[in-house]
Amino acid sequence: MEPWRTAITDAGAEHIRIRGYDITELMQHASFADTLYLIHRSRLPSPGERRLIDAILIASSDHGPGAPSALAARVAASGNRRAPEAAIAAGILAIGDYHGGAGEQCMVLLAEGIQWAEREGRTLIEAAERIVDRALERRERLPGLGHRTHQEDPRATLLFALATEHSVAGKGVELIQAIQREASRRIRPLPINVDGALAAVLFDLGFEPIAARFFFIVGRVAGLTAQVYEELHRERPMRIHVPVEYDGPEARALRSEDAR
Repeated sequence: MEPWRTAITDAGAEHIRIRGYDITELMQHASFADTLYLIHRSRLPSPGERRLIDAILIASSDHGPGAPSALAARVAASGNRRAPEAAIAAGILAIGDYHGGAGEQCMVLLAEGIQWAEREGRTLIEAAERIVDRALERRERLPGLGHRTHQEDPRATLLFALATEHSVAGKGVELIQAIQREASRRIRPLPINVDGALAAVLFDLGFEPIAARFFFIVGRVAGLTAQVYEELHRERPMRIHVPVEYDGPEARALRSEDAR
């Protein structure tokens, strides 16, 4: 049987190295954001890159108990008091295309738009117009835009400010902002949400689209641990009851021919 191959961690009897760096040296001189970047990119980040990764993780960490991941985690903790890991896993499983997954979809959209502009010799404003045209034609939502609560997502605003401050902002940030302006002009005012902001920043940092989902998950786990802890220590078991309205068939008798 051939051994598994990995370029991430070398763990032996005398050492533990992540991408070649001794883990005890990382523990002394690096941050968690440094290590997360290192694990994915095989190099340590610059100070600006580290600041952006930290900001993305913080922005993703929690959005209250009503978010699908936190709600799922608390429901699981309400019924299973002895397995916090199961409740956290339930929260992670609630993350998907409509909760935490739009960043990946947005990164794909940005990559396609930028590639089209470069290939056709067009501007990013023209790419934004094309993207909004297509969304309207197909009656599709634009990932990374819109929010149920915020008219302006403060997390997105700050991520863009940090990306500019640390000279990270590039074509990804430029394009998502152009899409937002075009969509607001032709559809309705739509803010760039945290998914759209982290997608643009991660794109400009050189990550592939799936990284948007990975980084959201890593950040959100921190919030899920706190949500589960609060549920276990402040609330009684089985306290979560969702209102249910039955709209199925009326009461009916089972006839002999139905049971055959």
